[in-house]
Amino acid sequence: MRPQYKIVMVYVLVGAAWIFFSDKIVAQLFTDPRDLTMMQDIKGWLFILVTAILLFFLVKRALEDAARDQQKLIHSYDQTIRGWVQVLDLRHKETKDHTYRVAAMTVALASKMGVTDEASLKLIERSAILHDIGKIGIPDAVLIKPGQLDEDEMQLMRTHPQIARDLLANIDFLRNCMDIPYGHHERWDGHGYPLGLKGADIPFAARIFSIVDVWDALMHPRVYKEAWPEDKVLDYIRDESGVRFDPAAVDAFFAHYEVIKDAASASYREK
Repeated sequence: MRPQYKIVMVYVLVGAAWIFFSDKIVAQLFTDPRDLTMMQDIKGWLFILVTAILLFFLVKRALEDAARDQQKLIHSYDQTIRGWVQVLDLRHKETKDHTYRVAAMTVALASKMGVTDEASLKLIERSAILHDIGKIGIPDAVLIKPGQLDEDEMQLMRTHPQIARDLLANIDFLRNCMDIPYGHHERWDGHGYPLGLKGADIPFAARIFSIVDVWDALMHPRVYKEAWPEDKVLDYIRDESGVRFDPAAVDAFFAHYEVIKDAASASYREK
């Protein structure tokens, strides 16, 4: 039975019982008309007080039950997202560790840039975990090809943000997780893809994620390259400030570099 029906049913039963039994008791204890009138007034006010308290606890319990159900639903969605990541991992062995590292680091960078609301940080984390979901639609011959991609293969690879958008747009719960999957290949100078957005027109989450994503891609070996030395990676990010990356986000990244990097290690312990 739905909560609203339960509340109405309990209210009606309590109200009917109150009227029936209280009238019986008052009629037996008082016979003087003035006393009866006074007791009827008192009884009415007591009825309001008792039912108000009853409704408070009934509504409170219904809201708590609804909140628990919502948390279970959100947990099931998050498990589904992690399942998608595992599917990608079956095809692309570097994906899973990369995904959780960059998600943790992006949340750490966002928090250092003033995002403190837990719900907003969770949204950024979920969006970061989904950043490569569009690669589900990329053929293995391109996705895991050793060596550099040719021009046609690169054009095909560049469709994965649009694939992600098409996929997430049809899921109500994930529609607001679009910023990173769709926008993390945009560049500060406007020469990125898929939309060629420039500067602050690029969503905040995508701007900060792109720094972390590039850092992780360069720091770790891929099928098409060896890992870079850390100092070379950091020099590259500095050089790309104001070109590929948001300068303010780069400044925050270096100001809190050790904390952000430690977040990647923490992601392993949490899995």
